[in-house]
Amino acid sequence: MYNKKIKKILIGTNNKGKLKEIKDLLPKKIKTFSTSEFNLKSPRENGKTFKENSLIKSRYFSKKTNLICLADDSGLEIDLLDKRPGLHSARWAGKKLNFKKAIKKVYSELNKKNKNWKKIKVKAKFICALSISHLDKKIVCVMGKIEGKISPKPKGKNGFGYDPIFIPDGKKITFGEMKPQHKHKIDHRFNALKKIKKFF
Repeated sequence: MYNKKIKKILIGTNNKGKLKEIKDLLPKKIKTFSTSEFNLKSPRENGKTFKENSLIKSRYFSKKTNLICLADDSGLEIDLLDKRPGLHSARWAGKKLNFKKAIKKVYSELNKKNKNWKKIKVKAKFICALSISHLDKKIVCVMGKIEGKISPKPKGKNGFGYDPIFIPDGKKITFGEMKPQHKHKIDHRFNALKKIKKFF
């Protein structure tokens, strides 16, 4: 068990949207570092679960920098698409992380499954696995999720990734339409970070 409070941490991601959101969610007293400060490329994510991929990243970046590292692996699971894109959520966006392209692919795949999908509730959920590692040692790994549905068309310019097409349960607007401070109080990353507060 890791008993010390973490005072500085490397955020193990090259995704600028994710980096900003994690920074916003962490306590302000924590000194954060980004992978770009060390010119680090991301490791190959060949895990079979979100947890495995998260740990691949946090261990890799920690070993490269000797810093404690927090990394996340997250994705969107859509029921009608048999939980896809899931683990491959970022890959649908290609190497340049073009999520407009990824969103087009979601709609194309939904149309193949059911041409009338816009008239039904297409259930979906965002999942996040968050891990903290120091070198090879896992300190903690937790999961967070939020349930919702797919919007018939992209809405809003806030957030990143698939945010413009995800409407969380109990809300009428997409994550893309929400102010960041509102999104950050309910989303999958917030729900995961709540579970590791004691380390900070």
